[in-house]
Amino acid sequence: MSYLLVLPHLRIENANAVAGLTWGFPAITHFLGYVHALSRKVCEEYGVRFEGCAVVSHEYQVHAYTSGRDYQFALTRNPLTKEGNTASFNEEGRMHLTVSLVVECQGEIINGDYGKEALCTHLKMLCQSQKLAGGSIISMRDPHIFSAPEDEKQLRKILWRLMPGFVLFDRSEWLVEHHQQHPEMSRLDAWLDFSAIKYQSQAPDERGDARWEYQPKPMPGYLVPLMCGYQRISPLYEPGEVANARDENTPFAFVEAVYGVGEWRGLHRITDIEPLLWRYRTTDTGYYCSAMRPVADDFTINDDDDLE
Repeated sequence: MSYLLVLPHLRIENANAVAGLTWGFPAITHFLGYVHALSRKVCEEYGVRFEGCAVVSHEYQVHAYTSGRDYQFALTRNPLTKEGNTASFNEEGRMHLTVSLVVECQGEIINGDYGKEALCTHLKMLCQSQKLAGGSIISMRDPHIFSAPEDEKQLRKILWRLMPGFVLFDRSEWLVEHHQQHPEMSRLDAWLDFSAIKYQSQAPDERGDARWEYQPKPMPGYLVPLMCGYQRISPLYEPGEVANARDENTPFAFVEAVYGVGEWRGLHRITDIEPLLWRYRTTDTGYYCSAMRPVADDFTINDDDDLE
């Protein structure tokens, strides 16, 4: 890593809130795709490329309502058809959110501080001209480029600019461990142990009333289900072989979503930048997003930890 690029407080409107089976926050694939598109536009002119990306959430508002139990998405009303009938539509989940991205930069920026300032000015224009998770970026603060931090003190000087906020960790290794400890359950059941809210009835009392108790998740922390890639489920077809494909010049395959587990953790608890950086990798079987190495276990207890 040569530099850290901070894209602070991007305000996004009408972003996609649905990610496969999950909803409430865009998939990590959206953010890595956004950073990759930026990298392609600046690599030749400025001599740097963007790789890993950390996601910091400051604020979010999902366009949904509830009567106290189930949630329903708040949908827009489409114009009537020429016959005067209500037009058909697909249900869409939308949200407003404010996020910051901390991006790993590789390469050498020429002209020192002047080159950094020119790159930041260009990036502020580029960032707001691209879509992120299908939403429009309506404002952002000025980007900053820092030398790669050498210790915890330097890292904290960078991250304090983004407080308050929560950063997303990759906890998929906990899902693997949980499934290995309970081989009788399927991978889906193991994943649901991290994502579902479960209650279990206890023995009834003298009056015959059952007592329901909350079942804690397998590990502590603010754990959430994630969509983190795509798995190929068909052969790789030659360009143009599949009708109505979006790109007739690129090989085509049918895919399904890949899921994992993440943890939101307060920025004030961060001591190392490496576990925050999500990266993508491609294989013959799919496209996968993950952190490069597991997070060191930290069971510091705070009010947000799920330890009931």
